[in-house]
Amino acid sequence: METSKIILFDGVCNLCNSFVQRVIRNDSKNIFKFASLQSDFGQNFLKTNQLDHRELKTIILIDGEKFYTKSTAALKIGKELKGIYQISSILIWVPRPIRDFVYDIVSRNRYSWFGRQDSCWMPTPELKNKFIN
Repeated sequence: METSKIILFDGVCNLCNSFVQRVIRNDSKNIFKFASLQSDFGQNFLKTNQLDHRELKTIILIDGEKFYTKSTAALKIGKELKGIYQISSILIWVPRPIRDFVYDIVSRNRYSWFGRQDSCWMPTPELKNKFIN
């Protein structure tokens, strides 16, 4: 049986929230759980792994004892989803510095391009079991 993989995301970022909702819709294997980087779980993870707790510019995929950030996290997530997201299997072969360069441009501009919320997105009662506080 496959264990859950945890996605940490910026809970006030509209782009990030949209990404999470897309993952939920396309996670046919039901392997992903979610936590915002602002949550206690997210902040503890950042602190434990000596990552800047104020740095919310990356998505993080926790997969067992390993974790991935930036474009690698996004592509590894996409690889697990159904549909068009399977293209991630090919894009992972693009050198990481190139992928992360593009990721950083989007990350730096995500609030101005997509907006932000005043508080973290709250899942519906049906989805609550997919989220970690």
